[in-house]
Amino acid sequence: MSFQQGLSGLNAASKNLEIIGNNVANAATYGAKSSRAEFADVYANALNGSGSNTVGIGVNLAAVAQQFTQGNISTTDNPMDLSINGSGFFQVSDGRNPTMYTRNGQFKIDRDGFIVNNQRQQLLGYPADSQGTIVPGQAQAIQLPTAGINPRATDEIAIEMNLDVRSAVTLPTAPAARIDLTDPTTYNNATSVTVYDATGQDVALTYYFQKTAADTWDVYVTANGAPVSVDGAGVPTPTTTMQFATNGSAPLSPAGPVTLNIPATTGTSGGTTLPIAGIQLDLTNATQYGAGFGVTDLTQTGYAPGQLSGISIEGNGIIMARYSNGQSRPAGQIELANFRNPQGLQPLGGNAWARTYTSGDPVVGAAGDGNFGSLQSGALEESNIDLTGELVNMITAQRTYQANAQTIKTQDQVLQTLVNLR
Repeated sequence: MSFQQGLSGLNAASKNLEIIGNNVANAATYGAKSSRAEFADVYANALNGSGSNTVGIGVNLAAVAQQFTQGNISTTDNPMDLSINGSGFFQVSDGRNPTMYTRNGQFKIDRDGFIVNNQRQQLLGYPADSQGTIVPGQAQAIQLPTAGINPRATDEIAIEMNLDVRSAVTLPTAPAARIDLTDPTTYNNATSVTVYDATGQDVALTYYFQKTAADTWDVYVTANGAPVSVDGAGVPTPTTTMQFATNGSAPLSPAGPVTLNIPATTGTSGGTTLPIAGIQLDLTNATQYGAGFGVTDLTQTGYAPGQLSGISIEGNGIIMARYSNGQSRPAGQIELANFRNPQGLQPLGGNAWARTYTSGDPVVGAAGDGNFGSLQSGALEESNIDLTGELVNMITAQRTYQANAQTIKTQDQVLQTLVNLR
């Protein structure tokens, strides 16, 4: 016996306690991964090769291996908190050093609109163009838009509805007055939709459905109360006529969209709206069954201008910008990275790692693709450290340290006995 074995045991136990202490200290650190000490025995090389009577000369610390297992997901009230459920790392950069990788999703928005973590490192991903189309390529710092969304003039309207086949004919007998928009007895049903001109001003369209004969309906349209179509005398004329088959299914005519041109009108605020030309009015999903009148779907493609009111992040990493006019548009997409050997990553502190030759090059992609995990907004990944297990390991390491100290004490007593021989 020599002091070497006991001394190496003391050093190993001390390193093990340091690693356990670091785990305990980071038990509440989001995105932290536990580490464990991996030891290897030490033998001296014999000149004549290994023998059956070789005695080891101690132990050394072979590696400090990080355990990249999944941590628990805890929900928060912050939509900028992100967690990865599965494989992958967030990519962050400070603009100077190589890209760093982290599992901590505590992100914020800085004054310039960049998504950053507590170390002021910017989250990387794909940008989106002005139309909200994601542009894949080299990952770059994601910057949220600050400008509002431009208005869009309505160019399509679609109405899905049922006209009651049991309705009576309401066509007036006087030929000079086909309909009186102020007299509900001259038409059967009406519905409304708001459309928008090129400046985003709203125009209230009202549709009047007048049954003129069996399976035949005239459709009148007004814009802000003014008829869209009139004859030379200023009398409203039908925008289109719907003709149904006797079984009440989709109309025989019009068989496709009808072109609707809306003239300039006076808006509710007193201003003049711009003309809206070439709107395609689709009535092909209308039916005429023996049921009450009902509109089941009414859509149009225009919208008013809007300002950014909030963001949300979907499971595939797409960042949706929400605007005050009710529209949503992609503002970018988070790119994740993964490694064949995550344990080869070099810890940098601040919940970040750097790639090394041992870890291999990163494989990048969107969340949910391939072997990448999915993202969850408003949640964080807790550390995967088992505090109870670490406390038990601490007791074991303490006993190991005491036992190695005993071997040194015994060796000292043996040497003292030899010195006392006369």
